[in-house]
Amino acid sequence: MSAALRDRVEQYLSAAFLDKEIPSRLSSAMRYSLLAGGKRLRPALCLAVARACAKDNAEEITEALLPFAAGLEMIHTYSLIHDDLPAMDDDDLRRGCPTCHKAFDEATAILAGDALLTNAFSHMARADAPAPLLLEAMRLTADAAGAAGMVGGQMLDLEGEGKKLSLEELRILNEKKTGALLFNACECGAVLAEATSEQRRAARCYGSELGIAFQITDDILDVVGDEATVGKEVRHDAESEKATWPALLGLEEARRQARLHCEAAERALEGVFSGPDADFLRETSRKLVNRTH
Repeated sequence: MSAALRDRVEQYLSAAFLDKEIPSRLSSAMRYSLLAGGKRLRPALCLAVARACAKDNAEEITEALLPFAAGLEMIHTYSLIHDDLPAMDDDDLRRGCPTCHKAFDEATAILAGDALLTNAFSHMARADAPAPLLLEAMRLTADAAGAAGMVGGQMLDLEGEGKKLSLEELRILNEKKTGALLFNACECGAVLAEATSEQRRAARCYGSELGIAFQITDDILDVVGDEATVGKEVRHDAESEKATWPALLGLEEARRQARLHCEAAERALEGVFSGPDADFLRETSRKLVNRTH
């Protein structure tokens, strides 16, 4: 299921930003980062939750919501381009390739990120969903990506460099910077599929727990991973004196916390979602734990 959803998203993205009205260098930079690989986790989560809610209409809702799901990946890619900039994390490698500002230049990378973020909402607006639900999902996405969500988390991340944060401060930072878009992808899938209140609560809980677990495993991989496997520079957090779960709790306790949050994500699905799409959601949480060993 994950491969099929990923392929659908990949096909959609491969046809994006080929408009001749877009300056060719800008289009090249946008597509360079957008098509450089990646798990397409956020769009896959959105579609899987929607399909799990829709059940008998799973194929129809996949086609209807594909532009929205692809828009989530555009927002995620913009965030990576900007996060890698010299003024931010100053990374040279992303998804196994030179970062956008290294492959092009810093100004082009900034503009590529700006364009991906802005045009993402144009694509999301093309989803075939009832207007009130689509409007709500776009509002939720803007909030998740904005000042109180991901961008706010990036600010907290910068402010936290060289400081020893409390566990609660680190959790809030991670919920915003990494968790917000993962959480949002799950909730929007439920919203757009006209989920029941029980299904929406389950999707929210699953996404929240998965978001925390995802950041914990990412922090762990920066310590124990290698560039070939992770696809980006490692040992970078320690060099930048960033606040991370291993730095605060140690590796073994960080691994335990990742496992606990993944288990909580799975429990959120019990009795609410079933079938192959629910199995994909469960498998996603289990794979996170396996990444840390």
